[in-house]
Amino acid sequence: MIDELYITGAGVSASSGIPTFRGNDGFWTVGSVNYTPQEMATRSMYENNPADFLLWYFKRFASYRNVKPNLAHYWLADKKLITQNIDGLDGKAGNKDYISIHGRLDKVVYYKNELEEQVPFDANWNEIDLSLNPSDEVLKKELLKKFKIKFYNGRFIPQNGVSLKPYVLLFDEIYTDLYRISEAEDWMNKAQKIIFIGTSFSVNITSIALRIAISRGIKIDIVDPNPIKINYDKVNYHQMNAEEYSNFRNLN
Repeated sequence: MIDELYITGAGVSASSGIPTFRGNDGFWTVGSVNYTPQEMATRSMYENNPADFLLWYFKRFASYRNVKPNLAHYWLADKKLITQNIDGLDGKAGNKDYISIHGRLDKVVYYKNELEEQVPFDANWNEIDLSLNPSDEVLKKELLKKFKIKFYNGRFIPQNGVSLKPYVLLFDEIYTDLYRISEAEDWMNKAQKIIFIGTSFSVNITSIALRIAISRGIKIDIVDPNPIKINYDKVNYHQMNAEEYSNFRNLN
């Protein structure tokens, strides 16, 4: 059994300087010139317009690849943890076996069928030379080269098993064991208590966790400065941010 299972969202990384997803400066409020974030962050966009997809992903996500963990990440380093964040900060803080249910920006995979098993590997973003402040067009060419996407029949097309893809769960993709979904559900079914920190509850994984927790009748804690109210009688609310909560737990 698992005494406490932690499920974290973007609020945990906010004090490290990473925008939340749905705030005024959030990842899902800033798109490209021609597309919304919900249109950009799709497998379909990667397949049909890989240059624009990779440029948007690199500038909006990979630009945070050198951000440092905060106190909350370090406090969570020895906890049973499922995070919605792709920033990899929990790993940098020392958590050796956390589940990054939406992927990690420091990893890539091969472009393959979603259900095909494979192991993510290092993205090595530093291979992209930014020292000369390249234009968007130059950066697109570098990214297409890095992701092994070649020009065929008048356009750039990812090749199955050859081209690379960011290790990130896109809007039109499904949870698979590439993202350790079976293991995550197993942890939820073994947990005696689930603690949600810094999440808006607008993502499928939190719905899954809530459903499992309620069906099992276990306790839930919700940690957020403006917590979402849940219609369940075994909820304890902590109206604070992730770092404040880690300090609170250290003192209690």
